Amino acid sequence: MNGKAEVVKGRIEEAAGVLAGNSRLRAKGQADQAVGHIQQAAEKGVQQAKKAARKIVDKARVCSPNYPVCAKATY
Repeated sequence: MNGKAEVVKGRIEEAAGVLAGNSRLRAKGQADQAVGHIQQAAEKGVQQAKKAARKIVDKARVCSPNYPVCAKATY
């Protein structure tokens, strides 16, 4: 399950726990929301790392003696 889905699931569980007066369900919903937010932050970090790696690879290709007339790589 991705981060957004986990957050939504947690909100639903928390609301159900509040309505039913079930503190365990409410706490589980809050925990699921926290997990979802962490997953979203981790995915954002992965995307930033991939973007930085692409820039490094592109620069290496342009500067490499094996590619004297090398244009930027396209993805």
